[in-house]
Amino acid sequence: MALINTIREKSGVAVGLVAVGMLLFIVGGDLVGGKNRLFNRNDQVVGEVAGEKVELNDYNNALEQAKQAFAAQQQRQPDDQAMGYLRDQAWNQTLYRLAFKPEWEKLGLTVSDDELVDMVQGDNINPGIKQAFTDKATGQFDKARLIEYLKNLDKLPPENQAAWHNFEANLPAERLANKYNALLKNSVYVTTAEAKRYDANQNTKATVKYLYVPYSTISDSAVKVTDAQLQAYLDKNQGKYKVEEGRSVEYISVPVVASKEDSAAVKSSIAELATQFASAPVDSLFVMQNSEQPYNKAFRSPADLPEELRKQLPLTQGKVYGPYAEAGTYSLYKVTGVGTGKQSAARASHILIKAEGPTPEAKAAAKAKAQDILKKIKGGADFAALARQFGTDGTKDQGGDLGWFGQGRMVPEFEKAIFSATAPGLLPNVVETSFGYHVIKITAAPTKQTYQVAEVKKTIAPSDATRDVAYAKAQQLKGEATDLESFRKLVTKDKTLVKQEAKNLDRGARSVNNLQNARDLVRWAFGFNQNGNETKVGDISEVYEMGDQYVIAALTDQRPKGVATVASLRPELSALVRNEEKAKQIIAKLPKAGSLEEMAAKYGSTAQVGTAPGVVLGQGSIPNVGFEPLAVGKAYALKPGQKSAPIQGEQGVLVVELVNVAPAAPTANLKAVQQQLAQQRAQQQDGKIYEAIKAHANVKDNRTKFF
Repeated sequence: MALINTIREKSGVAVGLVAVGMLLFIVGGDLVGGKNRLFNRNDQVVGEVAGEKVELNDYNNALEQAKQAFAAQQQRQPDDQAMGYLRDQAWNQTLYRLAFKPEWEKLGLTVSDDELVDMVQGDNINPGIKQAFTDKATGQFDKARLIEYLKNLDKLPPENQAAWHNFEANLPAERLANKYNALLKNSVYVTTAEAKRYDANQNTKATVKYLYVPYSTISDSAVKVTDAQLQAYLDKNQGKYKVEEGRSVEYISVPVVASKEDSAAVKSSIAELATQFASAPVDSLFVMQNSEQPYNKAFRSPADLPEELRKQLPLTQGKVYGPYAEAGTYSLYKVTGVGTGKQSAARASHILIKAEGPTPEAKAAAKAKAQDILKKIKGGADFAALARQFGTDGTKDQGGDLGWFGQGRMVPEFEKAIFSATAPGLLPNVVETSFGYHVIKITAAPTKQTYQVAEVKKTIAPSDATRDVAYAKAQQLKGEATDLESFRKLVTKDKTLVKQEAKNLDRGARSVNNLQNARDLVRWAFGFNQNGNETKVGDISEVYEMGDQYVIAALTDQRPKGVATVASLRPELSALVRNEEKAKQIIAKLPKAGSLEEMAAKYGSTAQVGTAPGVVLGQGSIPNVGFEPLAVGKAYALKPGQKSAPIQGEQGVLVVELVNVAPAAPTANLKAVQQQLAQQRAQQQDGKIYEAIKAHANVKDNRTKFF
């Protein structure tokens, strides 16, 4: 309240009131709440950051305020996807504030009242405030409206007051964070020596000869690797394989699919509507009451009509067409108006012959081929068959059919030929466009006729009875699956079932493979089972409803935070260790002396010798070989004419010989290089600072028990 009072004392401009919902969402709206689903109601701690507990009650209060702010801004309640995003943002915001607080205190960073006023109405106004109080018509920030809003805050509804006070409470932390990050960013600098080295690494070019034996020249089946070797490799490279806590599950889905009875019921229902539709006095009202999509009063050309109606052209005003089964729906169409449009629509087929090159000879050959095809069609050959045989674009599989299209959708030369026609039939001459040469048949003459069509659509959706059958089947499977072994046997007993696997789900996952809104399943995998006990490997979940399917799952693995296991990385580790073993075999077989050509000849035909010009140290690649940073580094360490020892590379074993080095030209503007590097580092600072502080905050995230 001190900030509000201070602002009131310093303000005196009178204008209208505005809502602050958007402002809270921008700055503090990372908090959206959820439902407490914890089995142990005595545990009310959402998590812990830097030794400070995050209480569920405090978290939910902030979540609810922000949920209201979101609804005020978006004019809707957040859906599951938005809720998931906002919950994650809420946690990150809490983590940020608690983890950084000790660091701010160590440095004695503070925020004065004057600074806070400055963030609201001074020279450094908070971006969220600017956005909330910017006139949408002019795009200009209106400080007067902001000040008047604050002066009259106590006259606003309680929820608006609470929203502002919540936002106000976040301002000091935001300013402290900016100060802290600025201190660290200002410590970033690039020395002259660094800039010179960077410039040299990017612009010095070497010519390198190489002998290269790819690992692929030795069959994988010829190299066996053991678990002991895989574990030894993992132990040696632990830093590369740090992992967060994860869970792996196998799951079976029972789809809820509309039955024949469901389809018949919808068909019967819409057939009854057809009679009523024909005599309906107000078609738009009838559509509003009976259709699953809104009434469209626009006049449409045949190019924009549903395919079933195009088959009935020309259409009769007042007539009801259908019902038609279309993509999971039944449709009725009533022609409520017939008119004439400004542009024509037509239907045509074509056979496109493209030139095989840009030369006049290639174009002449393509034109001659197209003219020969046209001659055959005039002689009685089937157009569609020749289109499938000779067509060179995506329409060939449809016999060259382009369907209906309106003017403005094709290239000018093609359109001129089509829309100049007055009747269906084969055009007498080949048409040239930028794509090639076209043989064209008009299948529906150009017309400006348009139709106003009222549509009634009913989705063929599963009935409650169908859902009950699917749910009963899922529950039956659940009853038969008492452990992991019996769960896996379900798919052998019922061949219609498919078992899928999702490995190493993280705590915050909201989907499982293609299963959306799978939060309940993930929370079960990380939290508690239906009996209130901790979920263990081999446990079987309850039945979860996810859209049009019921899912049961089995927990197959619990991965602790730390270093990944050999089992979870077996394919990747096996490939790496296998390459190490291949490298040993290749190096053992390579001759120890002689030129690269002599060594390759003695090794065998799989050894390649080449010369790579323009090898750049800072890029680490060798042309025609690939990314080989170690070999490039070794080459730059050699003297001209000197040859390296065999190198175990990324793609194979290499022996490199330096031919020459072309030094980088002196940099004309070394300061520009320094500025470039400093800017690159500064752009990475915020993320690196956050990750460094987070790593030392001993974060414990228990949200999966609640959300």
